Parts: sequence; C-alpha cells; structure tokens
Amino acid sequence: MYLKDKRSGDAVEILDLQALFDPSQGQVNGRFHAGEEMQDPAAFSKSELGFPSGEDLPRCWTDPAYRSGG
Repeated sequence: MYLKDKRSGDAVEILDLQALFDPSQGQVNGRFHAGEEMQDPAAFSKSELGFPSGEDLPRCWTDPAYRSGG
C-alpha cells in the first residue's frame, strides 16, 4: 500500500500493514518512493501520513479510543 508523506508530498510504501491498521501503533515502517534508487526502510509517524488523495487516515487506524466516541 502506498500513502503520502504530508510534509514532502512523496509516496511512501507501507511495509507493515498490520501496524498501519493497529490504532495502538503510532508509527509504521515504510520507505520513500522518490528517485530511481530504492530507499532504506524508516519509521513514519501515522500523523504525518495520508492518502494520495489528500484525505487523512481513518480514525480507527490512529486513535485507540475511537470506539468510545472520545
């Protein structure tokens, strides 16, 4: 899955989908897809990622208390 880094606008390949979907995980492993060479994996804060369309990640992926309505 590819998301977008909000700061740079570059594509980020998500390497750990399980962590992306887990709201208790604040970071996810991925790598930038920019340039011709494959980039090294890095940790990305979920708050700095979004969909390529510009939409934010779903709350159920980022907020462990999303079911409590708080």
